[in-house]
Amino acid sequence: MASLGLAVRAAAPAALAPDLQAWRDANTVRLGVERDYGPFVFAAADGSAQGLSIDMLRLLQQRTGLRLAVASTAPLQALLADAQAQRLDLLTSLRPTTERAAYLAFTQPYVTVPAVLVVRAGGPAPTLDGLAGQPVAVGQGYAVEAVMRERHRQVAWQAVSDDVVALQGVAAGRYRAAVVDAASLAFIVAQHGLGSLQAVSQVGFDYTLSFAVRRDWPQLVALLNAGIQALSPAERQAVLDRWLATQAATPPRAPWLTRSAWALLALALLLVLARAWRRRRARQ
Repeated sequence: MASLGLAVRAAAPAALAPDLQAWRDANTVRLGVERDYGPFVFAAADGSAQGLSIDMLRLLQQRTGLRLAVASTAPLQALLADAQAQRLDLLTSLRPTTERAAYLAFTQPYVTVPAVLVVRAGGPAPTLDGLAGQPVAVGQGYAVEAVMRERHRQVAWQAVSDDVVALQGVAAGRYRAAVVDAASLAFIVAQHGLGSLQAVSQVGFDYTLSFAVRRDWPQLVALLNAGIQALSPAERQAVLDRWLATQAATPPRAPWLTRSAWALLALALLLVLARAWRRRRARQ
């Protein structure tokens, strides 16, 4: 295992109770890093862990003095299995679910992004309800998968290892569409040259991401929450700006919503003009 590069323990401004300090000093936390979930967490070309969640975790190390050892990067399903078997102690960039809560505890969230429906550009913009029987890719074990399967049972869902595989499959025509989060979409499109894709709507699901900890270590949850609370708004915003400011963090609205908004605006304007005309006629 490697470290995150913070070998020197910084003075911890986070207020830690003596029992938490003692627990911290007695433990080295094994961190699992998802291989390809940019911009939140991913393996760089040199094998190092990078991303928004990694930068956030570095700040928490500085605030709490937590010791971390980083395992080799792996797909999410492998990381979850290792966490369940307690071969790993800490995962990043996860949304709490009932299934995961059986063996993981979660910190307070540190970033929220919506999930979107992605198709090849140039054609009509479908909805999930209009994709009955058609193959739509979604990350296997991702929090959005179970929700989408439950809400849209008519879709032929295709579970894939990660969002890169999902989006490359859409670009190649293997899948009619994919459901991914908006920040990952922009990151992957830029990294892999998938400019032929476009997001057509939000799907009614937000990724509210937290750090996930083995359930029998509540001390680690308390340490991380103390670190999150100790961060200044400027520090947090700097991390978000670095990874999300150019990643289209606000996804496009559904085309029908845009048209409806303009239609309602036009209708409202007509009503106002008609009312003004009637008042003028009445005065005359």
